[in-house]
Amino acid sequence: MNKEIERKFLVSGDFKKHAIKSYKISQGFLSTVPERTVRIRIRDRQGFITVKGIGNASGTTRFEWEKEIPVNEAENLMLLCEPTIIEKTRHIVPANNKLFFEVDEFFGENKGLIIAEIELPHENTDFIKPSWLGKEVTGQLQYYNASLAKKPFSNW
Repeated sequence: MNKEIERKFLVSGDFKKHAIKSYKISQGFLSTVPERTVRIRIRDRQGFITVKGIGNASGTTRFEWEKEIPVNEAENLMLLCEPTIIEKTRHIVPANNKLFFEVDEFFGENKGLIIAEIELPHENTDFIKPSWLGKEVTGQLQYYNASLAKKPFSNW
């Protein structure tokens, strides 16, 4: 079974000086039903379709399947997505043990929100929390991208 194990945090400090790579992402959702979220993503002229299942009790683990698709197909599928399209810049910041934080800086209706995620090999994997990492929001549905598309940060 494909699964993702990740923890999410708000960002409360300067992380950008630690970033080793950044890229723009546009993404929309064909389905925001928690049991089967279907996302279309365009990242640096690459297209992806992703299916995610509902999270476990802690919100750290859930089914995830992703496949690269031609960017023109992703662009056409974006036209079918539910409102709102998420626009963000993703910054890659090294952590310890060959792990990386993916720090998403949101724009548009989610401007002002910055969330860091770290994907882990196991739920209990230890990692160093840098000083710029803020409050943990793992499992809090309003911080999921599918929720941000339906109820943007600017409307909280």
